[in-house]
Amino acid sequence: MYKTILLAYNGSEAGQKALLESKALAAWGQARLHLIAVMPIVSSDVVGEGFVFTAQDEKQQRQAYQKILEEGLQQLGQAGHEVEGELLVGEPIHEICACALRIRADLIVVGHKHRSGWLDRWWSGSVSKSLIEEAPCSVLVSISGA
Repeated sequence: MYKTILLAYNGSEAGQKALLESKALAAWGQARLHLIAVMPIVSSDVVGEGFVFTAQDEKQQRQAYQKILEEGLQQLGQAGHEVEGELLVGEPIHEICACALRIRADLIVVGHKHRSGWLDRWWSGSVSKSLIEEAPCSVLVSISGA
C-alpha cells in the first residue's frame, strides 16, 4: 500500500488523467499526496533559433506553471484530499526524483501522451521513460491518447 504519492503535474490531458488516477489511489490507500509542477530552466537573455528568451519571459513562464500547480491543488482539494504542492525549477527527471527522495514517496504518478510518429517520438524523448530508469520508487504512468 502506498503511503506517500508524488504527482508530477503539467496540466496537459495526460496530466489530468494522472491527477484523476492519483486521487483514486490516494482515496483507496489513504495516502498523502504531494503535487509538483516542474518548470525547466532557461537562462535569461538566451538567443536561439530566431528568438530571445528574457527575464520577463521567465517570469511569465513561472506564473503559468504556478497557475497549473494551483489548479491541480484546487482539484485535489475539492475532491476532499489534503495535498501539499510546490513549484520546482530545473531538469524534470532530476527534480522529480529529488523530490521523491526528499518526501520519501512510495509512488510517482506521471502522465504520458503517445506521440503520433516515430520521428516525433525520437525527437522529443520521453520524460516517463527516463523517469522509470531513474526513479527511487515505483512509477505509475497514466497513458493518454492511446
